[in-house]
Amino acid sequence: MHHPKFNDFPADFLWGAASAAYQVEGAWNEDGKGPSVWDFFTKLPGKTFEGSNGDVAVDHYHRVEEDVALMAEMGLKAYRFSVSWPRIYPNGRGEVNEAGLAFYERLIDALLAHGIEPVLTLYHWDLPQALQDEYGGWEDRRIIDDFERYCVTLYQRFAGKVKYWVSLNEQNYNLTNAYQLGTHPPAVQDRKRFFAANHIAFLANARVIKAFRRHVPNGLIGPSFAYSPAYPASCAPSDMLAFENAEEFTNLWWLDAYCFGRYPQAALAYLRETGEAPEILPGDLELLREGTPDYIGVNYYYTLTFTDNPLGGQTMQRINTTGQKGTTPSSGVPGLYRTTPNPHLETSNWDWAIDPTGMRIALRRLSSRYGLPLMITENGLGEFDKLTTDGRVQDDYRIAYLHSHLKACQQAMQDGVELLGYCAWSFTDILSWLNGYQKRYGFVYVERDEQGGSLRRIKKESFHWYSQVIASGGKTL
Repeated sequence: MHHPKFNDFPADFLWGAASAAYQVEGAWNEDGKGPSVWDFFTKLPGKTFEGSNGDVAVDHYHRVEEDVALMAEMGLKAYRFSVSWPRIYPNGRGEVNEAGLAFYERLIDALLAHGIEPVLTLYHWDLPQALQDEYGGWEDRRIIDDFERYCVTLYQRFAGKVKYWVSLNEQNYNLTNAYQLGTHPPAVQDRKRFFAANHIAFLANARVIKAFRRHVPNGLIGPSFAYSPAYPASCAPSDMLAFENAEEFTNLWWLDAYCFGRYPQAALAYLRETGEAPEILPGDLELLREGTPDYIGVNYYYTLTFTDNPLGGQTMQRINTTGQKGTTPSSGVPGLYRTTPNPHLETSNWDWAIDPTGMRIALRRLSSRYGLPLMITENGLGEFDKLTTDGRVQDDYRIAYLHSHLKACQQAMQDGVELLGYCAWSFTDILSWLNGYQKRYGFVYVERDEQGGSLRRIKKESFHWYSQVIASGGKTL
Protein backbone atom coordinates (compact mmCIF):
# COMPACT_ATOMS: atom_id res chain seq x y z
CA MET A 1 0.00 0.00 0.00
CA HIS A 2 1.17 3.50 -0.84
CA HIS A 3 -0.25 6.25 1.36
CA PRO A 4 -0.07 10.00 0.62
CA LYS A 5 0.94 10.63 4.23
CA PHE A 6 1.29 8.82 7.53
CA ASN A 7 -0.41 9.55 10.82
CA ASP A 8 1.64 10.38 13.90
CA PHE A 9 2.41 7.72 16.47
CA PRO A 10 -0.28 7.56 19.19
CA ALA A 11 0.34 9.73 22.24
CA ASP A 12 0.32 6.63 24.48
CA PHE A 13 2.72 4.62 22.27
CA LEU A 14 5.19 2.69 24.42
CA TRP A 15 8.66 3.76 23.28
CA GLY A 16 10.75 1.10 24.97
CA ALA A 17 13.81 -1.10 25.14
CA ALA A 18 14.31 -4.65 26.36
CA SER A 19 16.61 -7.17 28.04
CA ALA A 20 16.57 -10.67 29.55
CA ALA A 21 17.62 -11.80 33.01
CA TYR A 22 20.44 -14.21 32.14
CA GLN A 23 21.87 -11.81 29.57
CA VAL A 24 22.18 -8.80 31.88
CA GLU A 25 21.85 -9.62 35.58
CA GLY A 26 24.91 -11.60 36.60
CA ALA A 27 24.86 -12.52 40.30
CA TRP A 28 24.21 -16.05 39.15
CA ASN A 29 24.49 -17.62 42.62
CA GLU A 30 23.86 -14.67 44.93
CA ASP A 31 21.07 -13.96 47.43
CA GLY A 32 19.60 -17.44 47.28
CA LYS A 33 19.32 -17.83 43.50
CA GLY A 34 19.41 -21.41 42.24
CA PRO A 35 21.16 -22.51 39.03
CA SER A 36 19.43 -22.36 35.66
CA VAL A 37 20.13 -24.67 32.75
CA TRP A 38 22.26 -21.90 31.25
CA ASP A 39 24.45 -21.69 34.34
CA PHE A 40 25.45 -25.30 33.64
CA PHE A 41 25.35 -25.32 29.83
CA THR A 42 27.70 -22.37 29.35
CA LYS A 43 30.37 -24.09 31.45
CA LEU A 44 30.54 -27.02 29.00
CA PRO A 45 33.51 -26.71 26.61
CA GLY A 46 32.69 -25.47 23.13
CA LYS A 47 29.06 -24.53 23.76
CA THR A 48 29.42 -20.73 23.59
CA PHE A 49 31.74 -18.20 21.95
CA GLU A 50 35.09 -18.36 23.78
CA GLY A 51 33.35 -19.95 26.76
CA SER A 52 31.38 -16.80 27.55
CA ASN A 53 28.69 -17.00 30.22
CA GLY A 54 26.34 -14.87 32.31
CA ASP A 55 27.97 -15.32 35.71
CA VAL A 56 28.55 -11.55 35.78
CA ALA A 57 26.97 -10.55 32.44
CA VAL A 58 26.72 -6.73 32.58
CA ASP A 59 26.08 -6.79 36.35
CA HIS A 60 22.60 -5.29 36.13
CA TYR A 61 21.73 -6.99 39.43
CA HIS A 62 24.11 -4.66 41.27
CA ARG A 63 23.55 -1.64 38.99
CA VAL A 64 19.76 -1.41 38.79
CA GLU A 65 19.60 2.20 39.95
CA GLU A 66 22.36 3.29 37.55
CA ASP A 67 20.72 1.56 34.60
CA VAL A 68 17.23 2.87 35.36
CA ALA A 69 18.64 6.39 35.71
CA LEU A 70 20.02 6.04 32.17
CA MET A 71 16.61 4.85 30.95
CA ALA A 72 15.01 7.90 32.53
CA GLU A 73 17.62 10.17 30.95
CA MET A 74 16.82 8.65 27.56
CA GLY A 75 13.10 9.21 28.17
CA LEU A 76 11.99 5.58 27.85
CA LYS A 77 8.26 5.00 28.24
CA ALA A 78 8.60 1.22 28.72
CA TYR A 79 11.24 -1.30 29.73
CA ARG A 80 10.80 -4.99 29.04
CA PHE A 81 12.76 -7.31 31.33
CA SER A 82 12.48 -10.94 32.36
CA VAL A 83 12.31 -12.58 35.76
CA SER A 84 14.69 -15.45 36.43
CA TRP A 85 12.60 -18.42 37.56
CA PRO A 86 15.41 -19.91 39.72
CA ARG A 87 15.91 -16.52 41.40
CA ILE A 88 12.33 -16.85 42.68
CA TYR A 89 12.21 -20.64 43.16
CA PRO A 90 15.82 -21.88 43.46
CA ASN A 91 14.65 -25.48 42.98
CA GLY A 92 11.88 -24.67 40.52
CA ARG A 93 9.21 -25.07 43.19
CA GLY A 94 8.99 -25.34 46.96
CA GLU A 95 10.21 -22.43 49.05
CA VAL A 96 10.04 -18.94 47.58
CA ASN A 97 13.23 -16.87 47.65
CA GLU A 98 12.10 -13.53 49.07
CA ALA A 99 15.39 -11.86 48.12
CA GLY A 100 14.64 -12.61 44.48
CA LEU A 101 11.19 -11.07 44.66
CA ALA A 102 12.63 -8.05 46.45
CA PHE A 103 15.15 -7.49 43.65
CA TYR A 104 12.46 -7.34 40.97
CA GLU A 105 10.24 -5.19 43.17
CA ARG A 106 13.11 -2.73 43.51
CA LEU A 107 13.51 -2.67 39.73
CA ILE A 108 9.77 -2.22 39.12
CA ASP A 109 9.49 0.53 41.73
CA ALA A 110 12.47 2.37 40.22
CA LEU A 111 10.89 2.19 36.77
CA LEU A 112 7.54 3.45 38.01
CA ALA A 113 9.20 6.28 39.92
CA HIS A 114 10.58 7.51 36.60
CA GLY A 115 7.32 7.05 34.70
CA ILE A 116 8.56 3.97 32.83
CA GLU A 117 6.03 1.20 32.19
CA PRO A 118 7.40 -2.21 33.23
CA VAL A 119 6.82 -5.04 30.73
CA LEU A 120 7.47 -8.25 32.65
CA THR A 121 8.50 -11.45 30.86
CA LEU A 122 7.77 -14.55 32.92
CA TYR A 123 10.10 -16.91 31.05
CA HIS A 124 13.12 -16.08 28.90
CA TRP A 125 14.78 -19.50 28.72
CA ASP A 126 16.40 -19.76 32.18
CA LEU A 127 14.71 -22.98 33.30
CA PRO A 128 15.68 -24.10 36.81
CA GLN A 129 18.33 -26.82 36.46
CA ALA A 130 16.59 -28.75 39.24
CA LEU A 131 13.53 -29.32 37.05
CA GLN A 132 15.63 -30.32 34.06
CA ASP A 133 17.40 -32.87 36.25
CA GLU A 134 14.23 -34.16 37.93
CA TYR A 135 11.94 -34.75 34.97
CA GLY A 136 13.46 -33.30 31.79
CA GLY A 137 11.98 -29.81 31.95
CA TRP A 138 9.69 -29.06 29.01
CA GLU A 139 9.41 -32.74 28.08
CA ASP A 140 7.25 -33.58 31.10
CA ARG A 141 3.75 -32.34 31.90
CA ARG A 142 4.73 -31.81 35.52
CA ILE A 143 6.28 -28.54 34.42
CA ILE A 144 2.81 -27.11 33.78
CA ASP A 145 1.93 -27.04 37.49
CA ASP A 146 5.40 -25.82 38.48
CA PHE A 147 5.35 -23.01 35.92
CA GLU A 148 1.85 -21.94 36.97
CA ARG A 149 2.89 -21.84 40.64
CA TYR A 150 5.89 -19.65 39.80
CA CYS A 151 3.82 -17.30 37.62
CA VAL A 152 1.03 -16.95 40.19
CA THR A 153 3.65 -15.96 42.76
CA LEU A 154 4.63 -13.07 40.49
CA TYR A 155 1.01 -12.18 39.69
CA GLN A 156 0.18 -11.93 43.38
CA ARG A 157 3.24 -9.80 44.12
CA PHE A 158 3.15 -7.39 41.17
CA ALA A 159 -0.46 -7.31 39.92
CA GLY A 160 -0.96 -3.74 41.10
CA LYS A 161 2.27 -2.48 39.56
CA VAL A 162 2.66 -4.23 36.20
CA LYS A 163 0.08 -3.98 33.41
CA TYR A 164 1.92 -5.65 30.51
CA TRP A 165 3.15 -9.24 30.83
CA VAL A 166 4.85 -11.67 28.46
CA SER A 167 4.25 -15.37 29.14
CA LEU A 168 6.83 -17.30 27.11
CA ASN A 169 9.58 -15.61 25.13
CA GLU A 170 10.49 -17.09 21.74
CA GLN A 171 9.33 -20.61 22.50
CA ASN A 172 9.84 -21.36 18.81
CA TYR A 173 13.46 -20.19 18.65
CA ASN A 174 14.51 -21.56 22.03
CA LEU A 175 13.08 -25.04 21.55
CA THR A 176 14.30 -25.25 17.95
CA ASN A 177 17.81 -24.67 19.24
CA ALA A 178 17.28 -26.95 22.24
CA TYR A 179 15.67 -29.93 20.47
CA GLN A 180 16.58 -29.70 16.76
CA LEU A 181 19.92 -27.94 16.43
CA GLY A 182 21.27 -28.96 19.84
CA THR A 183 22.71 -25.49 20.47
CA HIS A 184 20.66 -24.63 23.59
CA PRO A 185 20.23 -26.82 26.67
CA PRO A 186 19.47 -29.73 26.82
CA ALA A 187 21.29 -29.94 23.45
CA VAL A 188 19.05 -32.57 21.82
CA GLN A 189 18.57 -33.26 18.10
CA ASP A 190 15.25 -35.12 17.86
CA ARG A 191 12.22 -33.76 16.00
CA LYS A 192 9.71 -35.97 17.81
CA ARG A 193 10.93 -34.70 21.19
CA PHE A 194 10.92 -31.18 19.75
CA PHE A 195 7.22 -31.26 18.91
CA ALA A 196 6.39 -33.02 22.19
CA ALA A 197 8.18 -30.33 24.24
CA ASN A 198 6.45 -27.57 22.28
CA HIS A 199 3.03 -29.07 22.93
CA ILE A 200 3.68 -29.12 26.67
CA ALA A 201 4.94 -25.52 26.50
CA PHE A 202 1.72 -24.51 24.73
CA LEU A 203 -0.30 -26.08 27.54
CA ALA A 204 1.80 -24.29 30.16
CA ASN A 205 1.37 -21.00 28.32
CA ALA A 206 -2.41 -21.42 28.22
CA ARG A 207 -2.56 -22.42 31.88
CA VAL A 208 -0.69 -19.33 33.08
CA ILE A 209 -2.80 -17.07 30.88
CA LYS A 210 -5.95 -18.53 32.47
CA ALA A 211 -4.46 -17.94 35.92
CA PHE A 212 -3.49 -14.40 34.90
CA ARG A 213 -7.14 -13.52 34.28
CA ARG A 214 -7.96 -14.48 37.86
CA HIS A 215 -5.09 -12.61 39.49
CA VAL A 216 -4.42 -9.62 37.20
CA PRO A 217 -7.85 -8.67 35.82
CA ASN A 218 -6.69 -5.26 34.60
CA GLY A 219 -3.53 -6.48 32.89
CA LEU A 220 -2.64 -7.74 29.41
CA ILE A 221 -0.65 -10.89 28.68
CA GLY A 222 0.64 -12.70 25.63
CA PRO A 223 3.65 -14.66 24.39
CA SER A 224 6.55 -13.11 22.50
CA PHE A 225 7.10 -14.89 19.21
CA ALA A 226 10.26 -14.78 17.08
CA TYR A 227 8.56 -14.03 13.78
CA SER A 228 10.54 -14.34 10.58
CA PRO A 229 7.97 -14.05 7.78
CA ALA A 230 8.50 -16.55 4.98
CA TYR A 231 9.09 -15.44 1.39
CA PRO A 232 9.10 -17.72 -1.68
CA ALA A 233 12.36 -17.70 -3.66
CA SER A 234 10.35 -17.27 -6.88
CA CYS A 235 6.85 -17.53 -8.29
CA ALA A 236 7.54 -21.12 -9.37
CA PRO A 237 4.77 -23.32 -7.92
CA SER A 238 7.37 -25.54 -6.21
CA ASP A 239 8.81 -22.50 -4.41
CA MET A 240 5.33 -21.29 -3.50
CA LEU A 241 4.58 -24.67 -1.94
CA ALA A 242 7.90 -24.56 -0.05
CA PHE A 243 6.93 -21.09 1.21
CA GLU A 244 3.55 -22.41 2.39
CA ASN A 245 5.27 -25.34 4.12
CA ALA A 246 7.75 -23.02 5.81
CA GLU A 247 5.12 -20.55 7.00
CA GLU A 248 3.13 -23.40 8.58
CA PHE A 249 6.09 -25.19 10.17
CA THR A 250 8.17 -22.19 11.26
CA ASN A 251 5.44 -19.71 12.22
CA LEU A 252 1.81 -20.82 12.21
CA TRP A 253 2.49 -23.98 14.25
CA TRP A 254 3.06 -21.68 17.25
CA LEU A 255 0.85 -18.73 16.42
CA ASP A 256 -2.25 -20.80 15.63
CA ALA A 257 -1.75 -22.84 18.80
CA TYR A 258 -1.46 -19.66 20.87
CA CYS A 259 -4.34 -17.75 19.29
CA PHE A 260 -6.74 -20.37 17.90
CA GLY A 261 -6.02 -23.30 20.20
CA ARG A 262 -5.30 -25.65 17.30
CA TYR A 263 -2.52 -26.64 14.93
CA PRO A 264 -2.34 -25.93 11.18
CA GLN A 265 -4.07 -28.79 9.40
CA ALA A 266 -1.49 -29.63 6.72
CA ALA A 267 1.42 -29.50 9.18
CA LEU A 268 -0.34 -31.75 11.69
CA ALA A 269 -1.26 -34.26 8.97
CA TYR A 270 2.37 -34.37 7.82
CA LEU A 271 3.67 -34.98 11.35
CA ARG A 272 1.16 -37.76 11.87
CA GLU A 273 2.44 -39.34 8.66
CA THR A 274 6.07 -39.12 9.84
CA GLY A 275 5.29 -40.22 13.40
CA GLU A 276 6.49 -36.91 14.87
CA ALA A 277 3.13 -35.45 15.94
CA PRO A 278 2.79 -34.63 19.65
CA GLU A 279 0.50 -36.62 21.91
CA ILE A 280 -2.72 -34.63 22.26
CA LEU A 281 -4.67 -35.82 25.30
CA PRO A 282 -8.36 -35.19 26.01
CA GLY A 283 -8.75 -31.64 27.32
CA ASP A 284 -5.54 -30.32 25.74
CA LEU A 285 -7.16 -28.38 22.92
CA GLU A 286 -9.85 -27.09 25.26
CA LEU A 287 -7.15 -25.68 27.52
CA LEU A 288 -5.42 -24.03 24.56
CA ARG A 289 -8.68 -22.39 23.51
CA GLU A 290 -9.35 -21.18 27.05
CA GLY A 291 -5.88 -19.63 27.42
CA THR A 292 -5.53 -17.42 24.36
CA PRO A 293 -3.58 -14.15 24.63
CA ASP A 294 -4.67 -10.53 24.93
CA TYR A 295 -1.95 -9.42 22.53
CA ILE A 296 0.99 -10.90 20.61
CA GLY A 297 4.56 -9.87 21.35
CA VAL A 298 6.59 -9.75 18.14
CA ASN A 299 10.34 -10.29 18.14
CA TYR A 300 11.32 -9.29 14.61
CA TYR A 301 14.84 -9.35 13.20
CA TYR A 302 14.72 -10.72 9.65
CA THR A 303 12.73 -12.49 6.95
CA LEU A 304 13.63 -15.89 5.50
CA THR A 305 13.38 -16.96 1.86
CA PHE A 306 12.52 -20.54 0.96
CA THR A 307 12.79 -22.86 -2.00
CA ASP A 308 11.86 -26.46 -2.74
CA ASN A 309 13.72 -29.18 -0.83
CA PRO A 310 13.25 -32.77 -2.04
CA LEU A 311 13.24 -35.87 0.11
CA GLY A 312 16.85 -36.55 0.99
CA GLY A 313 17.65 -32.85 0.56
CA GLN A 314 19.14 -30.16 2.83
CA THR A 315 18.85 -30.72 6.59
CA MET A 316 18.84 -28.29 9.53
CA GLN A 317 22.15 -26.46 9.99
CA ARG A 318 23.57 -24.31 12.76
CA ILE A 319 23.54 -20.56 12.40
CA ASN A 320 26.48 -18.16 12.19
CA THR A 321 27.73 -17.48 15.74
CA THR A 322 31.06 -15.88 14.79
CA GLY A 323 30.08 -12.70 12.97
CA GLN A 324 31.98 -13.88 9.88
CA LYS A 325 29.68 -12.67 7.15
CA GLY A 326 28.61 -15.24 4.60
CA THR A 327 29.20 -18.33 6.72
CA THR A 328 25.56 -19.33 7.33
CA PRO A 329 24.75 -22.48 5.32
CA SER A 330 21.42 -23.28 3.73
CA SER A 331 19.16 -25.03 6.22
CA GLY A 332 15.97 -26.98 5.76
CA VAL A 333 13.75 -29.99 6.31
CA PRO A 334 13.84 -32.63 3.56
CA GLY A 335 10.53 -32.84 1.75
CA LEU A 336 9.36 -29.46 3.04
CA TYR A 337 11.64 -26.47 2.40
CA ARG A 338 15.15 -25.07 2.57
CA THR A 339 16.45 -21.53 2.99
CA THR A 340 18.12 -19.58 0.22
CA PRO A 341 19.64 -16.06 0.23
CA ASN A 342 17.41 -13.18 -0.83
CA PRO A 343 19.34 -11.27 -3.52
CA HIS A 344 17.31 -8.12 -2.85
CA LEU A 345 18.44 -7.69 0.76
CA GLU A 346 21.65 -6.72 2.54
CA THR A 347 22.67 -8.74 5.60
CA SER A 348 24.36 -8.10 8.92
CA ASN A 349 27.70 -9.66 9.81
CA TRP A 350 25.69 -12.53 11.29
CA ASP A 351 23.92 -13.05 7.93
CA TRP A 352 20.57 -11.75 9.16
CA ALA A 353 18.63 -10.15 6.31
CA ILE A 354 17.97 -6.45 6.91
CA ASP A 355 14.37 -6.02 5.81
CA PRO A 356 12.26 -3.24 7.34
CA THR A 357 9.48 -3.92 4.83
CA GLY A 358 9.43 -7.45 6.25
CA MET A 359 8.46 -5.96 9.60
CA ARG A 360 5.51 -4.19 8.01
CA ILE A 361 4.53 -7.47 6.34
CA ALA A 362 4.90 -9.34 9.64
CA LEU A 363 2.66 -6.93 11.51
CA ARG A 364 0.02 -6.96 8.79
CA ARG A 365 -0.03 -10.76 8.56
CA LEU A 366 -0.42 -11.13 12.31
CA SER A 367 -3.05 -8.42 12.61
CA SER A 368 -5.15 -9.76 9.74
CA ARG A 369 -4.99 -13.41 10.83
CA TYR A 370 -5.46 -13.05 14.58
CA GLY A 371 -7.18 -9.69 15.10
CA LEU A 372 -5.17 -8.94 18.24
CA PRO A 373 -3.14 -5.93 19.36
CA LEU A 374 0.60 -6.32 18.78
CA MET A 375 3.72 -5.11 20.55
CA ILE A 376 7.23 -5.15 19.14
CA THR A 377 8.96 -6.85 22.07
CA GLU A 378 12.35 -7.11 20.33
CA ASN A 379 13.94 -5.51 17.28
CA GLY A 380 17.53 -4.43 16.88
CA LEU A 381 20.90 -4.81 15.20
CA GLY A 382 23.79 -6.78 16.66
CA GLU A 383 27.16 -5.57 15.43
CA PHE A 384 30.84 -5.11 16.33
CA ASP A 385 30.62 -1.72 18.05
CA LYS A 386 33.94 -0.02 18.73
CA LEU A 387 34.79 2.42 21.50
CA THR A 388 36.94 5.24 20.13
CA THR A 389 39.93 6.71 21.93
CA ASP A 390 37.84 9.75 22.90
CA GLY A 391 35.22 7.50 24.55
CA ARG A 392 32.50 7.51 21.89
CA VAL A 393 30.57 4.84 20.01
CA GLN A 394 29.47 6.07 16.59
CA ASP A 395 26.83 3.47 15.65
CA ASP A 396 25.25 5.19 12.66
CA TYR A 397 24.45 1.77 11.18
CA ARG A 398 22.22 1.00 14.17
CA ILE A 399 20.47 4.35 13.88
CA ALA A 400 19.76 3.64 10.20
CA TYR A 401 18.43 0.17 11.06
CA LEU A 402 16.15 1.37 13.86
CA HIS A 403 14.96 4.36 11.86
CA SER A 404 13.86 2.18 8.94
CA HIS A 405 12.11 -0.32 11.19
CA LEU A 406 10.28 2.35 13.17
CA LYS A 407 9.08 3.83 9.89
CA ALA A 408 7.81 0.35 9.00
CA CYS A 409 5.87 0.32 12.28
CA GLN A 410 4.31 3.66 11.39
CA GLN A 411 3.39 2.34 7.94
CA ALA A 412 1.85 -0.81 9.45
CA MET A 413 -0.30 1.29 11.78
CA GLN A 414 -1.48 3.28 8.75
CA ASP A 415 -2.41 -0.10 7.24
CA GLY A 416 -4.70 -0.74 10.22
CA VAL A 417 -2.43 -2.59 12.66
CA GLU A 418 -3.03 -1.90 16.37
CA LEU A 419 0.53 -1.54 17.70
CA LEU A 420 0.92 -0.91 21.42
CA GLY A 421 4.63 -0.13 21.48
CA TYR A 422 8.17 -0.84 20.35
CA CYS A 423 10.83 -2.31 22.64
CA ALA A 424 14.22 -2.09 20.94
CA TRP A 425 16.71 -4.85 21.63
CA SER A 426 18.50 -3.92 23.76
CA PHE A 427 18.93 -1.11 26.29
CA THR A 428 22.49 -1.93 27.37
CA ASP A 429 24.89 -4.26 25.65
CA ILE A 430 24.23 -7.81 26.79
CA LEU A 431 25.58 -11.33 26.70
CA SER A 432 24.46 -12.86 23.41
CA TRP A 433 23.58 -16.48 24.24
CA LEU A 434 25.93 -18.11 21.75
CA ASN A 435 27.91 -15.10 20.48
CA GLY A 436 29.43 -13.80 23.70
CA TYR A 437 29.96 -10.08 24.27
CA GLN A 438 31.28 -9.31 20.79
CA LYS A 439 27.78 -8.99 19.32
CA ARG A 440 26.47 -5.71 20.70
CA TYR A 441 22.88 -4.51 20.51
CA GLY A 442 22.56 -1.81 23.13
CA PHE A 443 22.00 1.92 23.21
CA VAL A 444 24.49 1.85 26.09
CA TYR A 445 27.95 0.41 25.56
CA VAL A 446 29.20 -1.79 28.40
CA GLU A 447 32.97 -1.95 28.66
CA ARG A 448 33.67 -5.66 28.83
CA ASP A 449 34.56 -8.60 26.60
CA GLU A 450 34.62 -12.39 27.00
CA GLN A 451 37.36 -12.11 29.63
CA GLY A 452 35.75 -9.33 31.67
CA GLY A 453 36.12 -5.58 31.96
CA SER A 454 35.28 -2.46 33.95
CA LEU A 455 31.52 -2.70 33.13
CA ARG A 456 31.51 1.08 32.65
CA ARG A 457 28.38 2.39 30.89
CA ILE A 458 28.90 4.68 27.87
CA LYS A 459 26.04 6.23 25.90
CA LYS A 460 26.28 5.44 22.19
CA GLU A 461 25.25 7.84 19.44
CA SER A 462 22.05 5.80 19.06
CA PHE A 463 21.18 6.60 22.69
CA HIS A 464 20.95 10.30 21.88
CA TRP A 465 19.12 9.64 18.60
CA TYR A 466 16.44 7.45 20.22
CA SER A 467 16.02 9.97 23.02
CA GLN A 468 15.16 12.64 20.43
CA VAL A 469 12.75 10.28 18.66
CA ILE A 470 10.94 9.58 21.94
CA ALA A 471 10.82 13.25 22.93
CA SER A 472 9.25 14.13 19.58
CA GLY A 473 6.76 11.27 19.71
CA GLY A 474 8.31 9.92 16.52
CA LYS A 475 8.04 13.16 14.55
CA THR A 476 11.82 13.30 13.97
CA LEU A 477 11.78 10.01 12.05
